Amino acid sequence: MSTAAAEPESGLAGCHVLVTRPGHQAGPLCALIARAGGHAHAFPVIEIAAPSDPRALAAALARLDRFDIAIFVSGNAVDRVCAELGDRAWPPALRLAAVGRGSAAALAEHGRRADILPPREFNSEGLLDLDELRHVAGRRIVIFRARDGRELLAETLRARGAEVEHVEAYRRVLPAAGGAGLRRIARDENIDTIVVTSNEGLRNLFRLAGEEARDWLLGRQLIVISTRAARLAGELGFLRPARVAPEASDEGLLAAMLHWWRAAREGNEGGTHAH
Repeated sequence: MSTAAAEPESGLAGCHVLVTRPGHQAGPLCALIARAGGHAHAFPVIEIAAPSDPRALAAALARLDRFDIAIFVSGNAVDRVCAELGDRAWPPALRLAAVGRGSAAALAEHGRRADILPPREFNSEGLLDLDELRHVAGRRIVIFRARDGRELLAETLRARGAEVEHVEAYRRVLPAAGGAGLRRIARDENIDTIVVTSNEGLRNLFRLAGEEARDWLLGRQLIVISTRAARLAGELGFLRPARVAPEASDEGLLAAMLHWWRAAREGNEGGTHAH
């Protein structure tokens, strides 16, 4: 049983959580927070847009049968690729790899199964630790990701002898009206903790706060999914060390929130209005 599942339903009672995922992806986590007794406030700091060159994505999918492995770095990449493929059949020999549970769940929603998925560490490092990606000399691999994604996967796989191609499946852009919304939240909402699930999202959140809400933002507790994000939070000036979820999933994020909120209520760590 997971840490989150073991908690009483009121484990987040009184806790107000700002969920910064893109709007179409925030629902399941908000529901988990509500079931745990918390108050979820959805505030997207990233919008998902079409790739800068849709023809490049279409061209890559037209020769999908030339690849041995297709890696999806996010559920957004899965959704965009599946939308572009439409009713066309997937190459039967193509193996599908998902970086994490979100990508695997998105594949399942489209009727596909992730052939390659980390058992625990749901990130690029976890994927690269798998035997299926350790012995890839001569293999042809396509990585579907956002523009300006991490290079670790491609660099490591090339060093292992694979032929690797990046394909931009979507873009992540800054919401146009986000700044005013965040400043309103800073004035009106008693937000205790903020969930951020990517470094780009954290940078966008910092940018959207502007000078007016910067001090408020830096005083919030962050829940993140990687030590990279926790380091970035420190570099940006957040006053409290970010809490890193035990795994990069909604359940992992909830477990981190529950653990932190329990400590805040017991007086070991301060929440906005935990005492």
